[in-house]
Amino acid sequence: QVLLQESGPGLVKPSQTLSLTCTVSGASITTNNYYWNWIRQPPGKGLEWMGAIGYEGSNYYSPSLKSRTSMSRDTSKNQFSLQLTSVTPEDTAVYYCGRFQGSDQYYDYWGQGTQVTVSS
Repeated sequence: QVLLQESGPGLVKPSQTLSLTCTVSGASITTNNYYWNWIRQPPGKGLEWMGAIGYEGSNYYSPSLKSRTSMSRDTSKNQFSLQLTSVTPEDTAVYYCGRFQGSDQYYDYWGQGTQVTVSS
């Protein structure tokens, strides 16, 4: 059983940096052909893919968020992280981490999601 768990502050002030971590158990984030993603869903809107970090450590970012996004990983803790800079209230969303199978091209595991609100 693969489990993903998001963690981080639920409230961030405008212009600050949003930082979230996804802790993975039951699988290694370095296993071949798996990609570890961040996806968000603003209130009343659809899912938005933000980016991913691959099993080999490469980063892939959404073009619309690339200038404000960075992702990293800690293989010793089997975690990967998201940082989103210069947040505004439009970044308020439920943030999910998810695992994507590169071979079969689908998401097979998701975290439960964490609400992040941007407000002063």
